[in-house]
Amino acid sequence: MSQILEDLDYFSLDDLLTPEERMTRETVKQFVAREVLPAIERHFEQETFPLELIPAMADLGFFGANMKGYGCAGMNNVAYGLIMQELEAGDSGLRSFASVQSALSMYAIHAFGSEEQKRRFLPEMAKGKLIGCFGLTEPDHGSDPGGMETRARRDGPGWVLNGTKRWITNGSIADIAVVWAKVEEGIAGFLVEKGKPGFAAHNLKGKFSMRASITSELNFDDVRLEQSDRLPQARGLRAALACLTQARYGIAWGAVGAARSCYRCALEYVKSRRQFARQLAGYQLVQNKLVTMLTEITKAQMICLRLAHLKDQGKMRQEQVSFAKRNNVGHALEIARMARDMLGANGIVNEYPVIRHMLNLETVNTYEGTFDVHTLILGRDITGISAFD
Repeated sequence: MSQILEDLDYFSLDDLLTPEERMTRETVKQFVAREVLPAIERHFEQETFPLELIPAMADLGFFGANMKGYGCAGMNNVAYGLIMQELEAGDSGLRSFASVQSALSMYAIHAFGSEEQKRRFLPEMAKGKLIGCFGLTEPDHGSDPGGMETRARRDGPGWVLNGTKRWITNGSIADIAVVWAKVEEGIAGFLVEKGKPGFAAHNLKGKFSMRASITSELNFDDVRLEQSDRLPQARGLRAALACLTQARYGIAWGAVGAARSCYRCALEYVKSRRQFARQLAGYQLVQNKLVTMLTEITKAQMICLRLAHLKDQGKMRQEQVSFAKRNNVGHALEIARMARDMLGANGIVNEYPVIRHMLNLETVNTYEGTFDVHTLILGRDITGISAFD
């Protein structure tokens, strides 16, 4: 039983993993234990991202891991999900960096770019030599990206881009930004390289969540682009949302890692702590909380594994991703809050990882579609009636 609890595999789901998938998970787990955990509290405190880890993450194949060709690892979606899970067990900011690099920036180029764009950018992004960001959200348009105000107008053979994007992960360190803008015929995607005249990025400070993640605002003031800077296959908002579906898939896995870290910390704490002459773990209310945490983590693991198999079979629906993101992140946040409560006053200090995960999950529960937005997506799917209109 102790090994089951250590691995947090209550229903022996490891039996459904291939040796390669298990090896991928263990590789990432060791990387996080060796390289991330010793420094992550310092980065969280100082509002910095551990840039020094990028080369090692690239060498291990984390970037574009589930994409084929162009220097990407070509893993299946179970292995990719396990990478996201173990990175977020370290910190949501680390998983967010990898998600934006892979599922948003690289995927947008891989799915909607020209062959020239793919060959130019993807191999260097897989190596971590080029960093990407994804510019969709705006100061006044979050849950309704279709209301974006960023515009690209024709100017001779090229384009002129104007607008602002906010809450952009990796924004100020990105070498290439995937930017979505309104054009005459709808919404289009563009690749904007760092250093373009009129393109500026600055970091958003003062966050109490995702502090070990770079979050930026992007400003475009008459930025001139060539026709070759446009993603030729990205036609309409559907293309941008397809990228979000990829990112949400990884987030659903990542939330399991954060929840697991909180559960393990709480379990170890209540087994070692004594109040009223007995272990905290011996009280009924405490055991009820632990069982609730274990149950929701196990359910989330099952959802992720089934979703991965559907994705590998080409059968995954975006509504199923909404289900997984909504359920897994929502329960991960509840688990983090529960763990913080179980640690008492110690739950708010950085000697323990719980408060950091809890604060991060407040953001994860909001971005890439809020809990309520995914509720409405699922409501529309099961009733056939849209509550968005």
